[in-house]
Amino acid sequence: MSRTKSAVKLTEGEREDLRELLKSGVLPVRTVVRALVLLRLDEGMSTPQAAAMFELSDEGARKIALRYRAGGLEAAVYEGPRPGKRPALDEIQQQKIVALACGPPPPGQARRTVRVLAAEANRRKIVRGVGREAIRIALQDHDLKPWREKNVVRGGGR
Repeated sequence: MSRTKSAVKLTEGEREDLRELLKSGVLPVRTVVRALVLLRLDEGMSTPQAAAMFELSDEGARKIALRYRAGGLEAAVYEGPRPGKRPALDEIQQQKIVALACGPPPPGQARRTVRVLAAEANRRKIVRGVGREAIRIALQDHDLKPWREKNVVRGGGR
């Protein structure tokens, strides 16, 4: 019987937090399902019953209960960081590239392009072997488009 019951005892504050979360609007489906499973398990529903109600495997519902017991409400409801490839540029490198993009273009250039920025970043050893796509993403994150006329920094008065 211990395999089918995953005793979850939420505090009144946690119950209220889950109810407020469910009322809050647009949320990822996984978050909503996890919150609902926790509420059903707290009501005394068995793990297989809660799993069937939300079309989860028994193991999926059991893992939600285990995450709650091990790490609390946040660990049970929200996704943790997923493994993946590290970003090509760290924060400091991004800042240097943004500063480079906001500065005047190199001699002989009307404005900077992503390729020119990538070459300049490599030449100045801001980064080693960075491609233009990493530069483009860094600029996009800062809403910069140095190749467009409106983003060109001009010196002197008009």
